[in-house]
Amino acid sequence: MNWQHSDIASVVSVLESGSRPKGGATVESGEIPSLGGENILKHGGVTLEEVKRVPRKFFDRMTKGHLKNADVLINKDGAQTGKVGFYKNNNGANACINEHLFLIRGDAEKITQSYLYYSLLSQACQNQIEAQISGSAQPGLKSDFLKGVFTRIPESIPEQSKIAEVLSKVDQAIEQTESLIAKQQRIKTGLMQDLLTRGIDEHGNLRSQETHEFKDSPLGRIPVEWVCSLLSYFVPSAEYGISTSLGDFGTPVLRMNNFSEGEADVSDLKYTELMPPEKLWLRDGDVLFNRTNSWEHVGRTGIWRCQIEKATFASYLVRLNPDPDKLLSEMLNIWLNWEPTQIAMRRMATPAVQQVNINPTNLRSIYAAFPTCLSEQGEIGKRLACLRKTISTNVEGLAKLRSLKTALMQDLLTGKKRVTPLMENMEVCS
Repeated sequence: MNWQHSDIASVVSVLESGSRPKGGATVESGEIPSLGGENILKHGGVTLEEVKRVPRKFFDRMTKGHLKNADVLINKDGAQTGKVGFYKNNNGANACINEHLFLIRGDAEKITQSYLYYSLLSQACQNQIEAQISGSAQPGLKSDFLKGVFTRIPESIPEQSKIAEVLSKVDQAIEQTESLIAKQQRIKTGLMQDLLTRGIDEHGNLRSQETHEFKDSPLGRIPVEWVCSLLSYFVPSAEYGISTSLGDFGTPVLRMNNFSEGEADVSDLKYTELMPPEKLWLRDGDVLFNRTNSWEHVGRTGIWRCQIEKATFASYLVRLNPDPDKLLSEMLNIWLNWEPTQIAMRRMATPAVQQVNINPTNLRSIYAAFPTCLSEQGEIGKRLACLRKTISTNVEGLAKLRSLKTALMQDLLTGKKRVTPLMENMEVCS
């Protein structure tokens, strides 16, 4: 079975863009889904969540941009130019694209839609597509850009289909894992809400106002076993990190970039050639929050678990020192990463030059409620840690699946590894 190396334009029969009504479109401005660049996912594929819509009369007047099942879509302009998606529509419902997308259909005698999709999604083609982007104010792709994008294509349509089938199986596993992670994140959000407002009784059960005693507080009803006060009651002091220039050698310095989902990540550390004072070395269980950054990142918080023996932290991070008789570091970290706390923190933020700031003194003036029993705090931490570990395991699995997909695309779409043995086995079995 021979392969050809050719430009993708030579195997494409349709490449067209769409349009939208004057004044634009919203999720409520019509009946017909109208996909745009925001509907193309980063790793390939299409999402129909929050899809905008156009009136049926406008859709009927459109001469181009009507979607069909298995259309290949590509972002034609803007910051995400070149992103590729595969549109699935097995029920025949009407849909279209706006002016920011191209839809691409191959010549059915030369290439399958799924092989066309995976070819354009491959890193080799993505690099060539990027080279075709022109314009500075509004970067984009011209309608003839596919003439400059080359790939290897099996002459055999069944071989193309088998390659796409193998890659599709990996995509299915990726989608299932993403769905599982999203579900677990929703469970985590709900569990945090329950644990940080009701807590766990001596029998290990979530409290309920129907079966347990609650009391009024500035934060509403809380278990009688809890205490509500200003955060300064639980966290009597805070410390700023080291102010220094950062480089590639010396003492590791933890920065805002090293926090994700409440945990410290040491994969991208910077260093200082200064020797920090003894009091600014990080200790196991230190909780740090980011006091200065953009609205999106200010207040980002994480806990240090001694991933490396010696490290310090940057000046725009603040170490919060809880009273060990009143509050566990783990509990403080959980509470600081709770959405209601994040909202309350941002209310304390004051504008600065191109960023915002949360003063540690103001932060400690926020009301907080915690169990007086440290063992209950510890149990709350354990339950959330168990779920966090499960999510982390699935996130790692997702990363491995994506790496597998990248490797398979490199091998299968170049002919380095052939699927012909699989096809021969199918013929023998039949």
